[in-house]
Amino acid sequence: MSRFTWHGGGIEAARARFGDDGGTWIDMSTGINPDAWPVPDDLAVDWQRLPGQAALAALEAAAAAHFGIDAAHVCALPGSEVGLRLAGTILPGPAWHLGPSYRTHGEMFGGSAPVARAGWVGTDRGTVILANPNNPDGDILPRERLQAIMARREAQDWLVVDEAFADPDPSVSVTGLVADDRPLLIFRSFGKFFGLAGVRLGFVLGPRTVIERFRKALGAWPVSAAAIAIGTAAYRDSRWIAQARERLHAKALALDILLRRVGHAPLGECPLFRLIETPDAAALFERLGRHAILTRPFEQQTHWLRLGLPGGAEEFARLEHALADG
Repeated sequence: MSRFTWHGGGIEAARARFGDDGGTWIDMSTGINPDAWPVPDDLAVDWQRLPGQAALAALEAAAAAHFGIDAAHVCALPGSEVGLRLAGTILPGPAWHLGPSYRTHGEMFGGSAPVARAGWVGTDRGTVILANPNNPDGDILPRERLQAIMARREAQDWLVVDEAFADPDPSVSVTGLVADDRPLLIFRSFGKFFGLAGVRLGFVLGPRTVIERFRKALGAWPVSAAAIAIGTAAYRDSRWIAQARERLHAKALALDILLRRVGHAPLGECPLFRLIETPDAAALFERLGRHAILTRPFEQQTHWLRLGLPGGAEEFARLEHALADG
């Protein structure tokens, strides 16, 4: 079971555990948009040259426009996971992480102290890491609350906000608070909302002096030519982005209805996944696995099971059948 509690996406391990009859697995373990941005067949990628600075700047400008921030405050990363771990070497300690949330948050500073997310008011001195929307419960701290938390923190107390799941609803983001005189660092993920996790692309947003420290740590070519080409084109595709947001919210609503119909109360506000609480979460994980549906269990919260979005009507029907097959 530990293989599946570590992170999502373990389809090969699931096939080994539950068997593989050649059928199609539904991977609902990751919280990644099942309707990915359609990479054009004619998208130009120069595989023979190192990525140029102009192309990288164009990517960061496109992403910055999407985030609603000046590009000078944005640095591209080979995935937000790398950036988070770099932050542990760049920002000062002591460090705290709000939980339960990402495992990485507790490892960034060589081990930070956990703080209960519920009721947190932001008075802990030092660097604090939190996810918004949170993973795995989908809890969202309103922008106004985060602003109030920032106001009561000391000038040297950094707040690190992991906004990996913020793209479906821009209103939850605090990118507008980034400034050179504010100890705020934000991480954004490309692969989750755009459904292209294999591109390995993310961004860090913050004061320009700290952004320069990230650039220096990453070196001359932080992301691949393919990531630059795909990311630039995707962030400029405003029509697809607007449609994707509508589709994700509609699918999340449909998943809520399905879960309630079979007796589960869905938790969370992030449209990329839902959490359910049930005493038999482990048994339910196994049952869905036997139906070739991979979900996400948790080692410490054994009563939780997280479900990403099904891809379409057929996958919704398969999920409902599996959930009802007691």
